[in-house]
Amino acid sequence: MKDKATSFDIAYLAGVSQSTVSRALRNSPQVNNETRERVHAIAKQLNYKVDKNASNLRKQRSSTLALLLFEDPTSDESLINPFFLSMLGSITRACAKRSQDLLVSFQQLSDDWHADYEDSNKADGIILLGYGDYVDYEEKLEKLLAQQTHFVCWGAEVHNHPEFTIRSNNREGGRLAGEHLLAHGYKNFAFVGNASEHSPEFFERYQGFTDALLAAGIQPDDIAQCDAISTENAGDNAIRQIMQQGKPIDAVFCASDIIAIGVMRALHQLGHKIPADIAVMGFDDIPVASFATPTLSTIQQDTSLAGEMLVDNLLRLINNEAIVSTHIQPKLIVRQSC
Repeated sequence: MKDKATSFDIAYLAGVSQSTVSRALRNSPQVNNETRERVHAIAKQLNYKVDKNASNLRKQRSSTLALLLFEDPTSDESLINPFFLSMLGSITRACAKRSQDLLVSFQQLSDDWHADYEDSNKADGIILLGYGDYVDYEEKLEKLLAQQTHFVCWGAEVHNHPEFTIRSNNREGGRLAGEHLLAHGYKNFAFVGNASEHSPEFFERYQGFTDALLAAGIQPDDIAQCDAISTENAGDNAIRQIMQQGKPIDAVFCASDIIAIGVMRALHQLGHKIPADIAVMGFDDIPVASFATPTLSTIQQDTSLAGEMLVDNLLRLINNEAIVSTHIQPKLIVRQSC
């Protein structure tokens, strides 16, 4: 006697995932009409009957959100970018205010990394912090989109779905940094950080920086630039490479505060005074920026507001509501380094 057809049988014949079959059979608007009709037709052909008890169980909300952090290289064993630590606190508070539990883990970049969370009812949706090389990471986001997983992320814009990303106006932040340095009389500039599509947030900061300098007649080719990921060692190594080139430098804009801390360490060791010889500007305003020597001027990203918006927008997606806002304006924070 032939076993009863299952949703996995339908998924195989329809060329979609089992979770897509489940959503199609309950006529979810997250599944397009063509896929929905194909799934229903195959289900009818197989004489598939929905298990109402199981279906009702799946529809139950867990009132839990999953926060998945990308493992970043760090100087300690945390593997968490310091910028995200303060955001973690604001996300936790935002969840508590909305009676949501928060499940915190690292991203597991396997083919079915979504399955451990929303599809298995551990969480109603996912918040993603960090991504590494964005060109490689986009493929993972495409899989989440294909699964119709509810998710939001911080930083780089999700292709064709800007509403899924909460982000600072990075280009505006870069412009603020450039205008501040110009206003204080600096003339010879360097940028430390990846300026390519592999790091879209850093690239936008670089573009905003060059916008400001172009307005003052300084061409991008006149700006020394060296790639660096967001670690102190990367900043240290990058500024040493720039200094070895022999171009005159009197101000350095760094794509993150962590990079800037490494840049300042290297400049101190090379015998340069900050800002008397070379000014340094960061980006993020992590707590250590106000304790550095000298204290670090930077562009602030509002992590408290970011946490609120990430949680609110994810809950809106879960409830099929429209997203209100996704952008946060940066703020110039002036301290001693420039």
